[in-house]
Amino acid sequence: MEYSEIMVRYGELSTKGKNKKDFIKQLGQNVRKALGTFEGIEVKAQHDRLHVTLNGADSDAVMKRLKGVFGIENFSPSVKVAKDIDEIKQTAIAMVKEVFKPGMTFKINTRRQDKEFQYDTYQMNEIMGSALLEAIPELTVKMKHPDLELRVEVRMNGVFLSGKTIQGAGGLPVGTGGKAVMMLSGGIDSPVASYYALRRGVKIDMIHFYSPPYTSEQALAKAKELTARLAGYSGGIQFIQVPFAKIQETIKEKVPEGYLMTVQRRLMLRLTAAIAEKRHAKGIFNGESLGQVASQTLESMAAINDVTSMPILRPLLSMDKTEIIKVAEDIDTYDLSILPYEDCCTIFTPPAPKTHPDLEKSRKYEGYIDVEGLMKEALDGIVISEIRPGDNYLNQNEDVFAELL
Repeated sequence: MEYSEIMVRYGELSTKGKNKKDFIKQLGQNVRKALGTFEGIEVKAQHDRLHVTLNGADSDAVMKRLKGVFGIENFSPSVKVAKDIDEIKQTAIAMVKEVFKPGMTFKINTRRQDKEFQYDTYQMNEIMGSALLEAIPELTVKMKHPDLELRVEVRMNGVFLSGKTIQGAGGLPVGTGGKAVMMLSGGIDSPVASYYALRRGVKIDMIHFYSPPYTSEQALAKAKELTARLAGYSGGIQFIQVPFAKIQETIKEKVPEGYLMTVQRRLMLRLTAAIAEKRHAKGIFNGESLGQVASQTLESMAAINDVTSMPILRPLLSMDKTEIIKVAEDIDTYDLSILPYEDCCTIFTPPAPKTHPDLEKSRKYEGYIDVEGLMKEALDGIVISEIRPGDNYLNQNEDVFAELL
């Protein structure tokens, strides 16, 4: 079936009262960005529905992209026909025959925007139901929870028929929950934490620390590819790469071994907070899960959080690794996350890092290095790029990734 339009229904937006208009406007913008690679598509965000006019675009590819946009409850691909009852019936029969299975139940659901149309909703339900039963006698009418609900929308510009409903991502449109930054490592956890932030409508900028020559182009490309996959939920994400090698070298040289990790994480958080403030973000997300590694004990968190008063949000805090992996698999980041790479968090790792670091000692040892000078140099060296859905960094780095595989 060649579809002409996709009708999108809102979910949680329906509870937003006076703010609903702003939420719908933001969702419309996000859908346009998410579908920006398709030529000729038109997006109209209205009070009760959002309509995507395909104008010949590949409906399957468009629907795959729509399934990842937060703020969409569900959507239905539709076929537009003229306001001719015979043409409407013929199209409906063809549509149902495509999905028919023996024993299938159905109902007709007509909505009539054009009040001048010759048949009202009850008449259309009866006409369409009779036509389907005559053409496919094995069908059975069922008004509650049928296998198939054929929607007939009589609008001013034609009649739109739809025979299936596809679940969307739910949640809130990205951009309605404020702005934050995300500390993206490239492992399993931080992409999942990013997913949860986006699902609650938070617009995030990705911050990724890299340390050449200790970390490679593979690690950087992998982090960008993860961002591209997550960008499908919002339409686009800004990726901020922060040079961190000199800071790590200085810390290794001047800080006692047991506190290398703590002081390193304090500097990461200082830099993240500085970038967040400059970009008018209101919070910092990360992928920490309580007790998972040495830096994620309550004592470590307290010693590291000490450097900023900005809210630090941890969506995965109480989840175990098995739960996190399941979500990573569901959102298609797991296979990429487990590729081997030289993460800046793993280089210079001491054999016995402090799991219960003392706050005063953390402050003292951090004082052994030129915090302001090192931070300024790192902030002056950041590189920012816009990453969109469909961007492919694996192919761009095919040779180096072949080494990993």
